[in-house]
Amino acid sequence: MSNPSNLKYTASHEWVKSEADGTISIGITQHAQELLGDMVFVETPAVGRKLKAGEEVAVVESVKAAADVYAPVSGEVTAVNSELDSAPETINADPYAAWMFRMKPDNAADVAALMDAAAYQAIVDSEAH
Repeated sequence: MSNPSNLKYTASHEWVKSEADGTISIGITQHAQELLGDMVFVETPAVGRKLKAGEEVAVVESVKAAADVYAPVSGEVTAVNSELDSAPETINADPYAAWMFRMKPDNAADVAALMDAAAYQAIVDSEAH
């Protein structure tokens, strides 16, 4: 699966989708879920929590390991995907549809400055060698 070109990415393997209402949705990439394996638990942040870019904000646990999920930009959490509480494996089935949380960024320019799909793929490729 390739990385969708309509999304932005972080070096820590989060994807970011800009929504029509000015919020962004965040999840983990295909590469991240492949490394982790079958998801068994997802811990999401509290709605209303203020985040700083790079802050640990959520946790995904798989049969292999637990991994932190980081805030791609600074802002406030506006929603969480509660479906992941009972079905964390949704991330394995379709990581780009299984958003973990949404946030209102403090600065939209910070979102625009994140990596595009090609830049993210270069990071994935460099990790493989």
